Amino acid sequence: MQPIEVIPSAKRLITSLRDMGYDFSQAVADVVDNSIEAKATVVSIDVEFDGDDSWLRIADNGTGMKPDELREAMRYGAHRDYNADDLGKFGLGLKTASMSQCQCLSVASRWNPERADISAYSWDLAHIERTNRWEILPADKNALSIRQPLKDTTGTVVLWQRLDRILGYKHPYGEASRKRLSQTCREIEIHLGMVFHKFISGEVRRKRLKILLNGNEIKPWDPFCRSEAKTKPLQSVRLAVEQDGISYEVLFEPFVLPHQDDFSSPEAFRLASGPANWNQQQGFYIYRAGRMIQSGGWSNLRAPDEHTKLARIAVSFSPELDGAFKINVAKMRAQMPGSIRDAVRETVGPVVRLADEVYRRKSATPQNAKAAPTSPAKPSGTAAHGVQGAIASSVAANRAPETLLTLKQWSERLLAVAKQDERNVVERVLSRLEHEIY
Repeated sequence: MQPIEVIPSAKRLITSLRDMGYDFSQAVADVVDNSIEAKATVVSIDVEFDGDDSWLRIADNGTGMKPDELREAMRYGAHRDYNADDLGKFGLGLKTASMSQCQCLSVASRWNPERADISAYSWDLAHIERTNRWEILPADKNALSIRQPLKDTTGTVVLWQRLDRILGYKHPYGEASRKRLSQTCREIEIHLGMVFHKFISGEVRRKRLKILLNGNEIKPWDPFCRSEAKTKPLQSVRLAVEQDGISYEVLFEPFVLPHQDDFSSPEAFRLASGPANWNQQQGFYIYRAGRMIQSGGWSNLRAPDEHTKLARIAVSFSPELDGAFKINVAKMRAQMPGSIRDAVRETVGPVVRLADEVYRRKSATPQNAKAAPTSPAKPSGTAAHGVQGAIASSVAANRAPETLLTLKQWSERLLAVAKQDERNVVERVLSRLEHEIY
């Protein structure tokens, strides 16, 4: 019996895919991912308000695409081989992110630095509604807004037109629509500065990335305030996660931010609060190949708390672990792998305790006293002592000597956190230690 090909309805499926859950800033970030993969060093984003004719353009100076490569890139579920450090995954991001915000997506590309041969195609929702066919259209050759950035360089330009989702009106004229688009530009600036801060600051192994928004350079936002003198970087921890029979490492880098009074300025403290403000910005900052996927939150391991808002932990993994972290098409959220959740809880415990102490000023050095020099934490060991011991030693190294605990206080703390099968061992060790001291 011969199989029967069933082709999805173009107008129904593309309309459904517009509701993947992107907001405007996330959609722009997904397109910037493609520019980074194309080895771009400059990405220019321009937004123009003109009522029905408003548009957004993202242009880069990357390697560009040949005509056949561009046509394939316009395909939903485009076929391509991804490298281990590529930011793409499903061959859907360019289309789903763009069409979630506009009714017409045009892409132009130039690959030959010696010749200004520019190929350009469009997905037009109005055409799809009329024909119900999976057809891209040659872009208007007279549309200078899409070709002009490629006059002197290779690269790719993405143009969004008929911005129905962001402007929100059938005919979006007037001051309300203008203000809405202006506010959206501010949100884009904040979001891109956060998501790509490692690329903008040159922390990843590639050329430094410059992102311009309407001609203004976007500055990176470092969630961990590493330029602040009193930020406490704690000992990093590596946990193994298995995927498809291969073991990979996930890197955890904890930081405890300074108390409000210890920031270099009130403005620095305000900037450190982040896009969602302090309580929602505590927790995990999850990075896939250097690109931020999640900004804050505890991945259902604990609830946000005012007293632990200074605790932030960078979590870094490679795209080989996409399945373990359950990365979705929009690359907007990750789940902590179940195999390491208990170890992650151990990692988090000492960090939030130190954050609580800093918040309550318990570990602050008295105003007239000089802080004693601290020794660097020793590298973590293996097995059970590796996770808890590494963080605990780093916490101790960052604590001022005035707050060192007595033996009785340590005994109470150890017994409070010990599991039932550990209590007898802890009690025997403490008893022997007490006997030796006294």
